[in-house]
Amino acid sequence: MKQIFIDKFVIPENAKAEFFQRMTYNRTFLKKQPGFISDAAYERNDEHGNLVVVTVAIWESEDAIAKAKAAVQEEYKRIGFNMPAMLERLKITIERATYHEMGE
Repeated sequence: MKQIFIDKFVIPENAKAEFFQRMTYNRTFLKKQPGFISDAAYERNDEHGNLVVVTVAIWESEDAIAKAKAAVQEEYKRIGFNMPAMLERLKITIERATYHEMGE
């Protein structure tokens, strides 16, 4: 069953450039992973001037997501990137969950 991985980020104005650089890197990396189907990104500004970004990645299965997560962690380790530290430093918040299509 297809799985939809959705992230929602709230990004302060001063963090936008670094966030977009990282998001582009991650999306490019994920598109090369087995089981990847497609992705999209959406943005809006909230009432406090923050940028709100929602990314949606569709995967073939839960197993494909699990393998992609492991591959991302290995890549982060390889390049010396610490995502939780970046999010904290830039005051970016994230909500993350996996969804599946509703049956009709």
